Amino acid sequence: MNSHDHPGGEGPDDTARRRWLLGAGAALTLGLAPRARAHLSKESPMADLIIRNARITTLDPARPQAQALAVADGRIVAIGSEAEVMPLATGAQVIDAQGRRLVPGLNDSHTHLIRGGLNYNLELRWDGVRSLADAMAMLKAQVDVTPAPQWVRVVGGFTATQFAEKRLPTLQEINAIAPDTPVFLLHLYDRALLNRAALRACGYDRDTPDPPGGRIERDKAGNPTGLLLAKPNALILYATLAKGPRLPPEYQVNSTRHFMRELNRLGITSVIDAGGGFQNYPEDYQIVEQLHRDGELTVRIAYNLFTQHKRGELDDFRTWTQMLQPRQGDDLLRHNGAGEMLVFSAADFELFSEPRPELPAELEPDLESVVRLLAQHRWPFRIHATYDESISRILDVYEKVDREIPFDGLHWFIDHAETVSERNIARIAAMGGGIAVQHRMAYQGEAFVERYGVQAARHTPPVRRMLDAGVPVGAGTDATRVASYNPWVALSWLVTGRTVGGLSLYGEENLLEREEALRLWTHGSAWFSGDEDRKGRLATGQLADFALLSADYLRVPDAAIADITSVLTVVGGRIVHGDGDYARLAPTLPPPMPDWSPVRRFGGYQVGGLVPGLAAQAHHAHGSACRMHAPHDHAAHHVAPSDDLRGFWGALGCACFAF
Repeated sequence: MNSHDHPGGEGPDDTARRRWLLGAGAALTLGLAPRARAHLSKESPMADLIIRNARITTLDPARPQAQALAVADGRIVAIGSEAEVMPLATGAQVIDAQGRRLVPGLNDSHTHLIRGGLNYNLELRWDGVRSLADAMAMLKAQVDVTPAPQWVRVVGGFTATQFAEKRLPTLQEINAIAPDTPVFLLHLYDRALLNRAALRACGYDRDTPDPPGGRIERDKAGNPTGLLLAKPNALILYATLAKGPRLPPEYQVNSTRHFMRELNRLGITSVIDAGGGFQNYPEDYQIVEQLHRDGELTVRIAYNLFTQHKRGELDDFRTWTQMLQPRQGDDLLRHNGAGEMLVFSAADFELFSEPRPELPAELEPDLESVVRLLAQHRWPFRIHATYDESISRILDVYEKVDREIPFDGLHWFIDHAETVSERNIARIAAMGGGIAVQHRMAYQGEAFVERYGVQAARHTPPVRRMLDAGVPVGAGTDATRVASYNPWVALSWLVTGRTVGGLSLYGEENLLEREEALRLWTHGSAWFSGDEDRKGRLATGQLADFALLSADYLRVPDAAIADITSVLTVVGGRIVHGDGDYARLAPTLPPPMPDWSPVRRFGGYQVGGLVPGLAAQAHHAHGSACRMHAPHDHAAHHVAPSDDLRGFWGALGCACFAF
């Protein structure tokens, strides 16, 4: 154990740690002084699990800090000092936290776990990778083991600005690595890069028309080059991805289990799933329901239903309101209402490299019919809305329906809300709504600043103003296709205001204190699934969901926040993940399926930017020339990240960017 794991030299010495580690402390409870046991009544429950010697951040105003907690039947039955908790240890599993920080389990209020789980084992993740050279080495290694007719897919979770080279690969580079294996690379919501083999697999040729809202780039002869652009909506990107082979059901079960374990590794114990395009109910929910029946869910899931049929939205929700009662399910898997897509006419695509889309006149009548139905059936609902102009029109509809069918405590909320105004925040508060924010600006902040300017970015989104107005605010990621699912990247963004490329976006007035940001990721998010009375805090009677951290979130330098993981994750009193000294406590997963899965070699998020099994290579930014192209002025001659936007965007001035 390194000394930096115990800031300030606090905590027991190594000998004491070994003596107490992983349950040895249970034997010592026999020696507790009678005074320490005397306050327990005969009715006091005995515990199943006890965590001791921890720095516990409870987020409970009545008792903000503690040293130990006890769990019985999936709930916390005691929390406080060791003298208060250890008398419950008879017969319990006792785990020494070794002085580590313990926090409530993290809760992603907007993600796409169900869809992401079905595909996780198929995807090569560049999340967290700091060098394009390393990313391309990963791609080459995966191409070499992927059998025909399978694809290699890099599906979001990264941005060009995270790389030292400050660029995407060129199509020439991808084709050189993969002449025969289809490669699909999705960058944010703006573009996809397909090699020639992928174009053939998709059937894209000179006769393929551009779809509405998208563009297929072509050469002088009219042949597709492999670059697909959202102009401005991402339908062309997702429709192309959907052409790839799918995993068979038994592999989807395995894939979802590995994705949940990856989330557990990062301290996530709950999510609210926002549905998604090509995510049909009930067909695409059968895998997660099977895992629930088999007792293999390791993340609590509240799921929203996302309409799939443009101009058929009302029919979708009519059907579903007959199939499901509001919040039907249990604490592990529960229906959470409608959205994030309620009607297609209200979808304002969040591509900051493109102008804000003008939404059609059909928005109001389309949305009113759906929201009226949902209010009548008391279904909670959420809606994707990026821009204040969209939110204004949406709230006009909500206020009209609310006057006729009062929402009256029904949980509804706006997702994203990057440019929401103070006036609209007040309108949301007046109707009892909430706002779910995600760290999309951590991945698209540079594009936003380039289009709208530094000042406009300073309150995008205006999280502090939301909190000051008393609006419920929950935090999330919007993973897996635009931003990464790593909650610590999102927490870092809330605390520091910096993008993953290092650009400083916010002034002090829009930054959060660390505990404040943690609260959004725990108790704040619980409101969005109606669970604010049962989770998000560590107190007696609460669900026993918590994470023991690899480093002390409240004390590490800002730059280290994004590299935190969990060494022990517990859901409902059940250990679902362990690492290092705690690895043997976690259940063993079967290997990722199929045997060529990228997850087998590379796993998921690359903590610290390190890619296992790859030799370190000289990065583009260390020299005066692009490593893969002819010499030219590029990232090496600019300090990036930088607060100097002219200098920063000069780093992206190379003509090889993305082409």
